Amino acid sequence: MSASEFGKVAVLMGGRSAERDISLTSGQAVLNALVSQNIDAHKVDVGLDISEQLVSGKFDRAFIILHGRGGEDGEIQGVLESLSMPYTGSDITGAVLSMNKILSKDLWLQQGLPTADFEQVTADSDADSLVERLELPLIIKPVNEGSSIGMTKVNSASELTKAIEIATQFDAEVIAECWIEGEEYTVGVLEQKVLPVIQLKTPREFYDFEAKYQSNTTEYLCPCGLSEQDELLCQQIALDAFNGLRMTGWGRVDFMRDQSGQFYLLEANCIPGMTDHSLVPMAAKHAGLNFEDLVWQILETSMGVKT
Repeated sequence: MSASEFGKVAVLMGGRSAERDISLTSGQAVLNALVSQNIDAHKVDVGLDISEQLVSGKFDRAFIILHGRGGEDGEIQGVLESLSMPYTGSDITGAVLSMNKILSKDLWLQQGLPTADFEQVTADSDADSLVERLELPLIIKPVNEGSSIGMTKVNSASELTKAIEIATQFDAEVIAECWIEGEEYTVGVLEQKVLPVIQLKTPREFYDFEAKYQSNTTEYLCPCGLSEQDELLCQQIALDAFNGLRMTGWGRVDFMRDQSGQFYLLEANCIPGMTDHSLVPMAAKHAGLNFEDLVWQILETSMGVKT
């Protein structure tokens, strides 16, 4: 298809989430790639007046590159549905199910997909009984945040209350999850095609916000070091997990692999990062797809009918 067929494109970025700065960086990279291909694309910093911005701007479609709340939780998708405006990526259902870690993990367990044991916790949770059930170490996570924001590794029961307190600064819902000791992997999905697996290595305790966006010591291995059989298994689990959450268009699925070789699903991302540290562009490059082509193909996901 030609660039003119997309019409006027709103690149939705920024927003009000804890990931605003990352979204602005991702969004600018996407905008530059679209404009370089003669697509009539424009930056739209999403605020409470987003409906008015889109209507007054007479946009034909939206490229959503909002990370976190307001972007990956179904909110902006609902706004766009109300305007009958086509948009990239998952619909409301896929966004809600992939953003909420409890819903994601519950669905994966129902579908027989592997994910670490977990429990929802509050500031009043009994630390000793929780540790008895899940064992140490644990990872405490906000249910509806991305980019490892608000996450803490807990090595003793005495650390639990503080970790939950940190997580609740970002979300009222918090989970405790069994710590998986092993290697971390990620798999991008683009229009039902799985991209090459990337292994993530960091000298930090886990792949946290600093390791993702600020550190120069994080290693990204692609080829990932898995055997061909294990890489195919990882990719198949990723695709099953993606489809199991009713995600569409594009996204990313994150894994741990324990020391016995068992894969465990961590979470899914319906609007992954598109910065110079981001994983989907990295995997796409290894699959022979440059950044401009990747962005074009993601924009093409706005041309289909959401079901």
